[in-house]
Amino acid sequence: MTHIVGDVMTREVVEARRETPLKDLARLLDRHRISGLPVVDHDDKVLGVISETDLVRRQAARSADRPVRRFRVPALRRSARRAAAVARAATAEDLMTSPAITVHPEQRVADAARVMERHGVERLPVVDEEDRLIGIATRRDLLRVFLRSDEEIRREVIVEVFTRALRVPPDTVTASVRDGMVTLEGCLEHDSDIPSAIQLTYRIDGVVGVVNSLTGGDGDGRTPTSRRPGRNSHHVG
Repeated sequence: MTHIVGDVMTREVVEARRETPLKDLARLLDRHRISGLPVVDHDDKVLGVISETDLVRRQAARSADRPVRRFRVPALRRSARRAAAVARAATAEDLMTSPAITVHPEQRVADAARVMERHGVERLPVVDEEDRLIGIATRRDLLRVFLRSDEEIRREVIVEVFTRALRVPPDTVTASVRDGMVTLEGCLEHDSDIPSAIQLTYRIDGVVGVVNSLTGGDGDGRTPTSRRPGRNSHHVG
């Protein structure tokens, strides 16, 4: 089974409103031992995300706050105006990062992890079809699927890939797993089933690589090959 965001997300979410004062935000982060939270409107639709880094940046901006000089370079003028706005921030709406990067509960965990990596964020608000907040997925939540035991992975490879997807008779193929690396051995009826077996095995959560020692009944067999992350593999970085 491929895990989806809804399987691993945290459903009880600490959230803020746009009018929440910054001091209250700091208290929420400290009390719940979290590094960031979503900001929602009266319909629970996500407006943005605020983090402890944002609060630290605001404090630093206040300490260095000086009258905005009249820079001639447009980029410097914009930078100065942004710094002044951060220094004056008083509520969550003033300081939050908006729009928020969100995911839906039916998205694959691996896809959510790629979104996190692409945008350089530590958490993703999870929203329903109407963009209302229903949970939050952190890096720690997404990494849970990679803490599965080798035996769990082995059983899922046999059941999901070979028994259900490829409909291979029992004991035709064996799978051994060590530290997430799967070794496939046995003879399939058709050579064309081998690429499918490798690809489906890669889609199992927790698999970090596949060593292929499968042979096919259509030909004289195949040379054992191995695939690891970085060689057209599907994995979470």
